[in-house]
Amino acid sequence: MPFDYKKEYKELYLPKALPQIVEVPQMNYAAIRGKGDPNSEESGYKAAIEVLYAISYTLKMSYKGPHTINGFFEYVVPPLEGFWYMEGTDGVDYLRKKDFCWISVIRLPDFVTKEDFIWAKKEAERKKKIDASKAEFVTVAEGLCVQMMHMGSYDSEPKSVAEMDKFIEKNGYKNDFSDERMHHEIYLSDPRKTPEEKRKTVIRHPIAAALV
Repeated sequence: MPFDYKKEYKELYLPKALPQIVEVPQMNYAAIRGKGDPNSEESGYKAAIEVLYAISYTLKMSYKGPHTINGFFEYVVPPLEGFWYMEGTDGVDYLRKKDFCWISVIRLPDFVTKEDFIWAKKEAERKKKIDASKAEFVTVAEGLCVQMMHMGSYDSEPKSVAEMDKFIEKNGYKNDFSDERMHHEIYLSDPRKTPEEKRKTVIRHPIAAALV
């Protein structure tokens, strides 16, 4: 059976629909940065996702070709994720989608090196006839966070965020947003196939101990 990150790391990908504290380890990602309303063609969000999946599946299927990745094992491509922020704002304001800054990412297995990633970019460009030049290999260490499973539309996320804020205040923590620590979403449902009310999205925020 291929290794499935969602099943092997349930504490990171399948939390309950209630806020919880989690320590998130350092991870590597295929990433593309952009700005603007993700629902707008001008933002390039949809195109970025297509590139990330092309690279991810090129790596996943690499064992069938001449490129050798040391330590490779078969795995399920992890879900799409996104880091979101707005310049001059803690967290995000869902009413100002045009001001979104985003980093769309898909997790990379630890055995994938930067050299392997560069190979996959070139191979994806060659096979899929796409421009993958904006794709980056990035490392993120989120550390201490609060998270929960949000059920419903993306526009209804503020309700879950309010629950998280109330939970951390009650337990002696505060939000700790910065240029390196952002609002984080993990998309477990395909919005093209899943009704809004049934969509599952992990929402994760960086936190720190509140000063007494």
